[in-house]
Amino acid sequence: MVDIKPFESAVGIKNVTYSEPWFTGHFPQTPVFPGVLIIEAMAQAAAIMIAHSSKMQGIEVEAELVYFMSIDKVRFRQPAKPGDQMHFHVQTLKHRLGVYKFGGKVKVDGNLIAEGEVMVMNVKNEH
Repeated sequence: MVDIKPFESAVGIKNVTYSEPWFTGHFPQTPVFPGVLIIEAMAQAAAIMIAHSSKMQGIEVEAELVYFMSIDKVRFRQPAKPGDQMHFHVQTLKHRLGVYKFGGKVKVDGNLIAEGEVMVMNVKNEH
C-alpha cells in the first residue's frame, strides 16, 4: 500500500510480471492478467485498509478477519499485461456494523483499466 486514509481510501500497487504462473494458460501467445485476480486484488486493498485503520485505532488486528461478500458494477476497459504496474484505488462508499462497501478503480499509467464495487465484512476470528 502506498497511501492509506483511515477508513476512507487507499491505494495499492501490483507489478505484473511474466513469471506469474497464470500466464502459461491465460493466454500463452498474448498474456493477460486474469480479471478475477484484478477484482480479488481490489478487495484485498480494501481489507488491508480496514486492518490498518483498525490498528491505528488500537483494535487488535490479529483477532479480525475480512470476508469478501460481493462484487457489483465491474467493468474491464483494457487488459493488464506483463510489464504493467496496476494502481488499485479503493474508497469507502458505505460502512455499517462491520460491513463496508468500496468503490474501486484500477489504473495503469494513469489510464482506467477496470472498475467496480466490492463489499466486505469485518468479523472477529474466534480461533
